[in-house]
Amino acid sequence: MKNDAPNQGDLRKLGELIDDIEVAMLTTRAADNSLVSRPLETLKLDANGELIFFTAANSHKVAELTDDHEVNLAYAHPGEHRYVSVRGRARMDREADTINELWSPAQKVFFPDGKDDPNLMVLRVQVRDASYWEAGNFVERALDLARGMISDAPGDIGEHGHLEG
Repeated sequence: MKNDAPNQGDLRKLGELIDDIEVAMLTTRAADNSLVSRPLETLKLDANGELIFFTAANSHKVAELTDDHEVNLAYAHPGEHRYVSVRGRARMDREADTINELWSPAQKVFFPDGKDDPNLMVLRVQVRDASYWEAGNFVERALDLARGMISDAPGDIGEHGHLEG
């Protein structure tokens, strides 16, 4: 993921939390009001607080986002016990500069006609806010949990925080 978040503040922290997590689960609301999630590769967090993805114009998510722009993105790095939930508002475009900047040969799997594929769209999610959980080192957390079970003091089970977009 390309991280162009400002050098300080909540967006920078968000970028650091998700930088090495390639795939997010995007949740939208279907026509029957149920929630639907699917994986998307995060391509960029820009300086304006938008997370950027490529998507197919003929996908169900595009129709769902036309009706309801509110989304959730879930990121998980189980190996590092790090989890992030991002709330935001989605919009779509076909901005050529963004496509040229973020295009890679691997994208041809999804868009066989390349950058000019008529099915290629840019999906942008303006970050409203995010919550994160970092448990850190598993051995340290297990020891903290054990200490908490045998004493009156609560164990340290990691860090939880809230970020603004």
